[in-house]
Amino acid sequence: MPHSTPWSSTSAPCRPDSCRLEWRPSRWAIGALILLSALAPFAVLQSEMPRLAAWPLAAVAGAWGPWSAWREARKPARTFELQPGNGLARLDGRPLVLAEVRWRGPLAFLRWRDAAGQGGRLAWWPDTLPPAQRRELRVAAAMAP
Repeated sequence: MPHSTPWSSTSAPCRPDSCRLEWRPSRWAIGALILLSALAPFAVLQSEMPRLAAWPLAAVAGAWGPWSAWREARKPARTFELQPGNGLARLDGRPLVLAEVRWRGPLAFLRWRDAAGQGGRLAWWPDTLPPAQRRELRVAAAMAP
């Protein structure tokens, strides 16, 4: 059957001993930034701020959103690896001293710190992390010390 789905995936992102996920910028997040940038000037102008200050602030708010969306879209893809058994975590092949996965509904947030003290955050939106991988990450993160 040419259109049937395979019984198993040969390249499963998460196995019992290791979980490997790719992060990329979310189209939903970029769209939300663009939508907010379109609505922000109207919100500023509808406030009770003096008009002399409201118009320049509305212009800045309208320009800030597209710039933020452009900056988000240009972020490079990242690879996160987690070994739940021993708690080892890597980001782009570099070992992490701290890797913490938190959840807010369907969103997964990774907060990390590497050996050099550099830290950062990543957010997986539903369009970048399918439900099956989301479940696997949740299980792997719960098993990690």
